[in-house]
Order: sequence, then C-alpha cells, then structure tokens
Amino acid sequence: MEQPDKANDAPGAPSSAGEPEAGPSADASGGHGRGHGRTAALIGTALVLGLIAGTCTGYLVQAGREPTPLPPLAQPVLPQATGKAPAPLPAAQDRRVRTDGDLRALLLEKPRGAKQADESDWPVGADGWMDLAEYAENFGESDRMFGQLAMGEFRRAAVTAWAGKDHSVEIRLVQFRQERTLAAVDAVDDNQYWADAADTDSWAVPGTGDGRAYVHNRPGTGPGNEPRYGAEAFASRGDVAMEIWVYGSKRVSKKLIMDLAERQMERL
Repeated sequence: MEQPDKANDAPGAPSSAGEPEAGPSADASGGHGRGHGRTAALIGTALVLGLIAGTCTGYLVQAGREPTPLPPLAQPVLPQATGKAPAPLPAAQDRRVRTDGDLRALLLEKPRGAKQADESDWPVGADGWMDLAEYAENFGESDRMFGQLAMGEFRRAAVTAWAGKDHSVEIRLVQFRQERTLAAVDAVDDNQYWADAADTDSWAVPGTGDGRAYVHNRPGTGPGNEPRYGAEAFASRGDVAMEIWVYGSKRVSKKLIMDLAERQMERL
C-alpha cells in the first residue's frame, strides 16, 4: 500500500509551495510581546505624571489658605496687685544699707571690764580697718594670699579685739565685692576646712546657713611659745564673712564661742 508524503502532512508546513503564511509572526511565548510592553510603559508614565500633578496642586491649595492659628496656652489668670507699693525698708532694717555703711559699727562692742588687745597679739589695723596687705599678713605665705585675695574680690575688713581675764578675742568682718563669685561663702569654707582638725569639737551656729564654731581640746603654741587653747567661729551673710578667734590659757567653752558667734551674726 502506498504511504502518504510525510513532508506535506507535517504540522506547520505550508499547504502549497507558493502560498504565504497567514497572520503576523508570534513570539516564542505565543503572545505579542512588543505591543504589550509599550502599553504598560505608557500607563506607568501617566500614573507618575498624575501623582506629580496631584502633589503640586495640593501644595498650591495649601499655600493659598490662611494659616491655622494655634490653640491658646492654658495659663491661670493671676490677680493683679492693686493699691500703693510698699514703702522701702528703713536703713535699720535693710541689711544691704547697713553693710554698705560703716562696717565697724556692726562689730560687737568690747565687754565691760575687758582691756584693749595687745597689738603684738592682735593687729587691728588703722582705726578698726584692715587693708588688703594687713589682712593677708594674718596668713602663712602672705605674698601668695595677697594675690589670692585680690583675685577673690577682697573689698575691706573691719576688726575689733579685746583681752579678758582668761581669753583674748578678735572678730573680723571681711567684705567682698562678689561680682563674679560668692567669695564670702568660699572664704568661710576655707577657714572651716583648716579649723576642722584632730581632737576638735564643732557645732552649727543657729540662724546661719553655713555657720560653725570650733573648740580645740589640745593647746597650741602661740606668741612667746606658751601653750594656748583656741576656738574659732566662721559664717557668712551676703557679701560679708565673719571670723571669730579666741585664745586663752584655759580651754575655751562651747558657751563662750557660740555666744560670740550668735550675737555677732544677729548684727549683720
């Protein structure tokens, strides 16, 4: 039996030798790839342009609107003061007026029966005042102290001293300008640091923020190398630092140094 021609019956073969293929050529996947890609690109571009146009329109609309005012802060309404202002304090009650005047007038007075202190023990300056050089002489390394006091805004120092039966007393009121630092407080801190030695009792001075009194239980060596007991008290108020020094042949009592410190601070 005769077999048909396989070349003519194969799928995809032309029906006749001269007949052209029908329709456009398909890509490998069977679809029209190039036409679909162009359509997607055009749609994407349109979306981007639409977003940009919408954003610009939103900015223009917002810029044309009046600014929205912020809500008011919740603050209590305070009552306003009415009437006349209070009269200024009299000089007797205004501490700044007192300390800017004659500082010597604020020193404790010499007790009845006490003698003027020996100048060799207690140099009291000229007429109750000590200048910067005289005050610096009370410290070791007085040259260095002179420079420190000048940098520390030393202004002036008023001093008094007396000698009793068993003890001698010196009181200094040292005033500072205090334009840059709280120099009076710093001076009290320094003195208290050196006073707080071994075998020493100390107490806070009532009515002061930083006041403290010290009593040394062992005698030290004073002028002439005789042993002497000592006590000190230091406090500040405003721009004035108070210093009290007590020395004697007997141990200084707490009552004595505390009484001196409290009465002197009451005058500032």
